[in-house]
Amino acid sequence: MAPRLKQLSTLVWLVPLGIAALSFFALAQQPAEGPGGGKAKGVKGKEGGPRAPLFLREEWKQTPAGGEHAVTPAEAVSNPNLELKLYGPDAKNIQLTGAAADEGNPIHLWNGITESPIAVTLRDKSNFVDLTGVARIKWNTKMSGLHQVHPVVKLADGTWLVGDRGTGSVVDWHEDDFSLADVRWLRLDINKILTKGNLLEKADLTKVDEVGFADLMAGSGHGPGGWADVGKIEVYGKAVAR
Repeated sequence: MAPRLKQLSTLVWLVPLGIAALSFFALAQQPAEGPGGGKAKGVKGKEGGPRAPLFLREEWKQTPAGGEHAVTPAEAVSNPNLELKLYGPDAKNIQLTGAAADEGNPIHLWNGITESPIAVTLRDKSNFVDLTGVARIKWNTKMSGLHQVHPVVKLADGTWLVGDRGTGSVVDWHEDDFSLADVRWLRLDINKILTKGNLLEKADLTKVDEVGFADLMAGSGHGPGGWADVGKIEVYGKAVAR
């Protein structure tokens, strides 16, 4: 083979190899992605910034006698920094039941005998919470019938909002972990637990006073039919001093 033709033949092989090597090098410089598209180190969500820290966790506190009984806000929370709030015309009939050592029946709130929609919230005594950016909620729930629980917030100015995301499996207990940036909001009549108006274009969650859940349907009584069980709740967001 002539020297010039041999050089051209060599280039034909080297150019693709060089391009492949450059592509591999460029990809290697990008941070690895973790589950859900977040970065493996210093995870960031689509809203930017590091993941929000844990703001509150509540797993509920059973009475010494155990069993099923009407929830008592002053006694049901295990975290002394939190206040439990119950809303709805028949919220007095929300029950606390379950046992800490029973994964199939953990300590939880149950609304099976309420004759109206209800809402339950937690309030930190010292701080508001900023639920913007990559703030999220995780809770352990089980449903019956067509019931679901929706996130509820009370803003510092007294505005009540309920989210369009519904959670609930009728098969078993499941933890649902969701970002509030994915939630759209409606105004909520907290006295009747009824939605008002259309979905909001924006909701300012920079200073939230209370956070919790609502079931927008009445209970159907004991046994299968229609109710919500809500166990452990975790809220991830930035504390804002009151």
